[in-house]
Amino acid sequence: MGDTRVRVLGLDLSITATGVCLPDGSTYTVKTKQENGDERLLTIRHAVQSAVTAGVDLAVIEDLPTHAKGSGITAMVHGVVRTVLMGRGVPYVLLVPATLKAYATGKGNADKSTMAVAAFKRAGREFADDNQCDAWWLWHAGLDRYGAASFVLPAVQRARLDKVEWPVI
Repeated sequence: MGDTRVRVLGLDLSITATGVCLPDGSTYTVKTKQENGDERLLTIRHAVQSAVTAGVDLAVIEDLPTHAKGSGITAMVHGVVRTVLMGRGVPYVLLVPATLKAYATGKGNADKSTMAVAAFKRAGREFADDNQCDAWWLWHAGLDRYGAASFVLPAVQRARLDKVEWPVI
């Protein structure tokens, strides 16, 4: 019998460095150069198209920060990525940063180092950068929500996912 585990794609979107966690748990960063202007959106689009080609049941995306200075630019990235996902029939869910941080660490205001330590403590994972770490936690949140987590977090941390409207997949 084949693997019936849900195939989740974790995406930490940014115009300069988008973190990606593939359904197999591997991570990478899509880096772009400022001098390429809006062409960077095409690079990100291509990366997401490639990521979903192997088959994805759900994408878990870190939502736009409410009061972030660069949220307009990040919103453009979100628009591009969401249209790719919709065009491929891949449902997606948005997790606000505070919910992701509280899920991973127990604290909604956790910094990047605390997120990385939590990943190492729980799964022995280390990452090249914080974008990959966030994408990996988004991936794990999706697995956890659909009963396929590779480790169990405390109930109070897992309960943070109940605040999110998850699609039926």
